[in-house]
Amino acid sequence: MIDTVEVHGHRGARGLRPENTLPGFSHALDLGVDAIELDAGLTADGVVVLNHDQSLSPANLADTAPAWPDDPAHPYVGKPIRELTLAQLRTVDAGTRFRPAPMPGTGIPTLAEACALLAPTTVKLSVELKTDPTWTDEEVGLFTAAVVDVLTHHALTPRASLLAFDWRVLAEARRHYPSLGRVALLERKTLTPDTTWLAGQSPHDPIAAAQAIGATAISPEHAITTPGLVDDAHDAALPVIVWTVNTAEDMTRFIKYGADAIVTDYPDLLQSVLAPA
Repeated sequence: MIDTVEVHGHRGARGLRPENTLPGFSHALDLGVDAIELDAGLTADGVVVLNHDQSLSPANLADTAPAWPDDPAHPYVGKPIRELTLAQLRTVDAGTRFRPAPMPGTGIPTLAEACALLAPTTVKLSVELKTDPTWTDEEVGLFTAAVVDVLTHHALTPRASLLAFDWRVLAEARRHYPSLGRVALLERKTLTPDTTWLAGQSPHDPIAAAQAIGATAISPEHAITTPGLVDDAHDAALPVIVWTVNTAEDMTRFIKYGADAIVTDYPDLLQSVLAPA
């Protein structure tokens, strides 16, 4: 039924406010989303921060001043988050390049700051851990633990899920944090025969692979989401969270397929599609 489809705000409300920012999360809350999807990275000094890419992208971020005079690492945009400290990241502007309406002065938040904002609400958290197969198992474990520590501190683990393309995150969570939701992200790039993203699982049957790694849901990109995939996932008792869907036509199509949730940059549009006629 249409009224059972959850609205997941992609990076907050990416089409309406700067992505992965507190203003974006606040706007998503105002729109009444069921879940907020956000992306986590780990700084050089061990702080979990929110940003989509492992390196700071000039597409949505801008340098201001260095964190301290003559900092040799400045400018910071273009550099990996893992090579920068929180103090350095605090100088980066995440709103100046937002279109159509720039929001200068918007900063890169920590996961703790986002959790403080979201803890008093009932919204679910979908926390994507941005790792890749070049990370060591130890690094994946430390990062996963750091994320879970923040969620635990804010008493958010009952309504939080960890998302990952690098399925070692899911295996780590199943071993050490089994009460947390574990969402297997699927896209064409990671479902190739030579993939190193799936923690040793075969890409030929994504549903069986997700089950084997201990996923509690799957989240496929819209281009590979078919009625058959949705039905197979449901037969395996795995909810389906489709990403990223930004047109009313596509939203309606995935609702008809039986998707359990839709991830969108425009939660307001999805809300209108879901509204009773």
